[in-house]
Amino acid sequence: MPGGGFCKLPGGSMVVALGLPNPGGEGEVRILVHAVNRPRALTRLRNLGLRVYLRGNTHPPSPDEITAVLHHPDGLLWRTTPSREQELWRPIRALLSHAGL
Repeated sequence: MPGGGFCKLPGGSMVVALGLPNPGGEGEVRILVHAVNRPRALTRLRNLGLRVYLRGNTHPPSPDEITAVLHHPDGLLWRTTPSREQELWRPIRALLSHAGL
């Protein structure tokens, strides 16, 4: 299973980053979730139909990833990995519609 990680913010909330196989094709996607705690972040993804687990903190979110997810109203973003320099973060709805979920 691809790696993931988390970061606790000063306010107590968490940003969780997961690398998952791309449900719409080849490669991987990096998913960012902002939630009150780690279990709630994973529950948000499971409620969307994704089977996710977080084992360890091998690939925590970078400061740029944390900034991106905090400034998005839904708090759920994704992009392909390895990311192309000009690829932007997308809302999770775009991944789900692309994958047919």
